[in-house]
Formats: sequence, C-alpha cells, structure tokens
Amino acid sequence: MELRGKQKRFLRSQAHHIQPIFQIGKNGLNEAVIVQINEALEKRELIKVNLLQNTDEVAEEVAHVLEAKINCEIVQIIGRVLVLYKASSKEKYQKISKEVQAI
Repeated sequence: MELRGKQKRFLRSQAHHIQPIFQIGKNGLNEAVIVQINEALEKRELIKVNLLQNTDEVAEEVAHVLEAKINCEIVQIIGRVLVLYKASSKEKYQKISKEVQAI
C-alpha cells in the first residue's frame, strides 16, 4: 500500500516527537536487526532508525532493503535517521494505522 502525501505528512508529524529506537552501527544491517525492526513495527507501527557515524551503510540503501524485506513504508529520511511505518496485523496495536486510513 503506497502512502499518499497527506498520510505521509500526518506520519511525519506523529514521528516528530519519538526517539530512534534502533541504531545501526559498525556491524551494519544484519538479519537480527531486520527481525527486531519488524517486531517493533508490529507493536508500534511507526519507528525511527538511526544510522551511527561509524557505519558504512547509506540511509537510502538501508531504507530500500528494509522496504523490500519487511514490506514497510519509508515515511522520511533525514540525514542518517529513517522514519518507518507499517500497519500492524494485530488489532490491539492498530492505533496509528486507523488514523492513516481515515485520511
């Protein structure tokens, strides 16, 4: 599901106040990190991922890998911070996705 402009704008405003909960460092983006990010998205729907200074990864490449592997949406990339969104499959966690669908 491709996000529309208004939906992305809403998600960016929601993400503004949250802190990055994942940091990708010198080990790069590995399977364990991808699994953890997917689990966090299932519970929170909207998260930030921070790429540390000591990583060789490029934010855009990490975003495309995550988009392909866990089927999430890239809301925004600012420097080394990614904002990711994925609607939860469990109804009890579907807080943000219901608001997004209403837009």
